[in-house]
Amino acid sequence: MKALTFKRYGKSPEIGFSDVPRPALKADELLVQVHAASVNPIDNMIPSGLFKAVVKFELPATLGSDLAGVVTEVGSRVTRFKVGDAVFANIFDQGTGSIAEFAVVPESAAALKPANLDFVQAASIPMVGLTSWQALKERIGLSAGQKVFIPAGSGGIGTFAIQLAKLLGATVGTTTSTTNVDLVRGLGADEVVDYKKHDFETVLRGYDAALGTVRGDSIEKSIGILNQRGKIVSLVGPLDVAFARARRANVVLTIVFALMSLRIKRLAKQQGVDYSFLFARADGDQLAQIGKLLETQQIRPVIDRVFPFDQAQQALDYLAQGRAKGKVVVQMR
Repeated sequence: MKALTFKRYGKSPEIGFSDVPRPALKADELLVQVHAASVNPIDNMIPSGLFKAVVKFELPATLGSDLAGVVTEVGSRVTRFKVGDAVFANIFDQGTGSIAEFAVVPESAAALKPANLDFVQAASIPMVGLTSWQALKERIGLSAGQKVFIPAGSGGIGTFAIQLAKLLGATVGTTTSTTNVDLVRGLGADEVVDYKKHDFETVLRGYDAALGTVRGDSIEKSIGILNQRGKIVSLVGPLDVAFARARRANVVLTIVFALMSLRIKRLAKQQGVDYSFLFARADGDQLAQIGKLLETQQIRPVIDRVFPFDQAQQALDYLAQGRAKGKVVVQMR
């Protein structure tokens, strides 16, 4: 089968299409004919080797983690799905990828595709949906009346997280460029800072929580807008000791992650704020709950561009430019 792969880690990962064997199923897995796969920033980070120590691939490896498609085969212990079901899933950290004609999906990672969404729309959801759900509901415990800062509101995470935060009853602050102000307001953002005109840390105050979605000093600046006992959950690093322990990292890696997060942890503690790093996990049950929100149109997909399968590498390149409004999707069928 045809798949977008990378052959090595580093500056020259040799990303391109390869003919690879159709994957064999384990007893608790589904074989899915992929109709669409969305791309995420992590897909560009993996070949660089940034997460080589904690995310394991057998090279050459297929890229991508989000997909929507149709089940063509089920393992002997699968009970929740059958051949012919339309599903969507995130398979990040499963040792395989989704930008391919077929993909193996653990039963525990899959959910039925929302009936009102096409495959492109469904494929745009899993990573951003699960990340937002686990950050806002699990890690932060966001509740009605609280204020949450979600920077880069027009991006893939931002467009979903704003909508979910509003459903949870929160007041939402965000940043975006001048041309995207109306977009993020339409998604529910209450306080919008045009970063081309103002620095958010000089405008926003009294927030209970923040997501870290932008690399650089944005996370440190976010600490300054939070109340005492506020929480900041970073999706972009630095990695911390809790993450190392959750990954059962060795002593050396644990020390490395402790050193990486030392500065931000110290700054957060001085301000009475809790910092943590989140690596979203695949979770079919959560994805099914997200699917219900999509079916009832309480949350809607936001898609910037759709690339045909043979332009999947261009989709990754386009995403890397950092200008996408919502998600970038590769359509196979």
